[in-house]
Amino acid sequence: MPESIVVLATPDGWRHSVRTADGGMLCGRVDGLPAEADAEAAQAAAAELVRFLAGDAGVEVTWGPSPDQASWTGRVGPVR
Repeated sequence: MPESIVVLATPDGWRHSVRTADGGMLCGRVDGLPAEADAEAAQAAAAELVRFLAGDAGVEVTWGPSPDQASWTGRVGPVR
């Protein structure tokens, strides 16, 4: 089950790292986004990935502020 996610802007496009409740990591490219996509589009695509990974668990991502305007951390929790 996903626990948190980080999205990171790179020159080659958006990347993600998902941390799972059991301590695992899933890292890769945020699919379907051009490198010049804005942060909101990257967050939406990453949240969709988290929902897919969670299956029928009904989760949402709450994004924290960016410390550097190039990365964002989201906490995964049940839909409220």
